[in-house]
Amino acid sequence: MHRSAPSISRFTLRSLLLAVLAMGAVVLASNVLVQYPINDWLTWGAFSYPVAFLVSNLVNLRFGVHAARRVAWCGFALAVLLSVWVATPRIALASCTAFISAQLLDIAVFDRLRAGNWWRAPAVATLCSATLDTTIFWSIAFAGSALPWVSWALGDLGVKLAMGVFLLAPFRALAWRAISMRR
Repeated sequence: MHRSAPSISRFTLRSLLLAVLAMGAVVLASNVLVQYPINDWLTWGAFSYPVAFLVSNLVNLRFGVHAARRVAWCGFALAVLLSVWVATPRIALASCTAFISAQLLDIAVFDRLRAGNWWRAPAVATLCSATLDTTIFWSIAFAGSALPWVSWALGDLGVKLAMGVFLLAPFRALAWRAISMRR
């Protein structure tokens, strides 16, 4: 069955810049916050990072899959610069690898499911991409260390999934606005 292409708005340089800056701010905050544990099963970074999926899902919805990929790759370049500046080399490598892998998966899953119920595409895309992001990030960043990284990874994933559900409300509100702006 062939899906019709979504009606998408023109992706301007201003839109690209705003989306990339939002993505960069999320990555910067997350790379700093992941270094501060709350307890033995959670760090503060788990609360900020799911906003990256919200950004890519909104760009995907309003401007389409190609624009979302462009934002992901530009965000990746910015993430590399910011991560090297604010994080240890190992966390920077883990963050950048996990970021681009998870963002590209999120974009692909969202695009494939966009025609369904409004909540299905962002919920399933976030579930898949948060799981991939968590697996890649924590296994590169902390494997082999004496830190309780496995329990941090599980706590991180739990919070990312909960935040994914929580962010459905802002997604719905912003998606409605994005759709009304296309008309």
